[in-house]
Amino acid sequence: MVFKRLLGSLGAGGPTVDTVLDPGPVRPGGALTGQVRLKGGQAGFDIEGIALEPAARVEAEHEEGEQEGIVAFDRFTVGGGFRLAEGEERSVPFSVTLPWETPVTELYGQPLGTVLGVRTEPAGARDKGDLDQLDIAPLPAQEAVLEAFGALGFGFRSADLEYGRIGGTGQRLPFHQEIELPPSPQYADRVNEVEVTFLANPGDPEVALEADRRGGLLSGGHDAPTGFTVGHHDSRDWTAEVDGWMREPAGRRAPHDSYGHAHAPYGPHDDHHRSGPGMGTAIAAGPAGGVVGGMVAAEVVDEVGDFFEGEEEEE
Repeated sequence: MVFKRLLGSLGAGGPTVDTVLDPGPVRPGGALTGQVRLKGGQAGFDIEGIALEPAARVEAEHEEGEQEGIVAFDRFTVGGGFRLAEGEERSVPFSVTLPWETPVTELYGQPLGTVLGVRTEPAGARDKGDLDQLDIAPLPAQEAVLEAFGALGFGFRSADLEYGRIGGTGQRLPFHQEIELPPSPQYADRVNEVEVTFLANPGDPEVALEADRRGGLLSGGHDAPTGFTVGHHDSRDWTAEVDGWMREPAGRRAPHDSYGHAHAPYGPHDDHHRSGPGMGTAIAAGPAGGVVGGMVAAEVVDEVGDFFEGEEEEE
């Protein structure tokens, strides 16, 4: 897939730069590969360096309300230190390793609506370039947990990136992803919604669950944050495991990792924000049916496409 981006003039008649990402989604912690293609302008130009920045559209809540912005979450130098002659065409291949906490943007090819991109910045450019769309597929362990929710009939509402940290976790990025799942009828008397956050790492990825539980006759509804670790090659019955998570009363059971060690429940989100309800639809488990239903998929395709088209129009 080629995402051509004119980064603007590097001076009058200066060179132009296109970023070409190799086809297919990348997994968190995986290698992002491609080429940066440069074409010389009307005169020679010294390319001191070429940097790539993976970035995300993130929501932040503050006293005045909610705000969205683009947050770069890593930076890689992939080339430079050469002179690009007048009219010369040169390709700079790159392979960089994405952070383990890079958010998921799709499941079995169905987009979730999370906006990630890569910005290319040659040293000397007057402005940073547009975002080239970046597609991230889940790790097998993450996929297994989401499939289990799907098998239990949970729906998909939205997948937002929230600025702030989740207390008690090993979170490294300044934001985290919240995948919002409305319950199936068999859990509707227990929870209004479940938010799933994946915090991957080279060892045992963390899963933070926040269940908006329904109140009883003498108590109001409340959020019940809980944390688990999931081995990369954990083969337990995840459908049964998730069912157990949902049926346990809040605070009754300490979460356990794949080795049976107890962990304290995760603390509240810092700068936490809960998104309003969107269009819910059933999740279909397994690759054949896809994980996200057609109505939501069509909706988020338009949203992501409009975002990148809007970036081009601003140039």
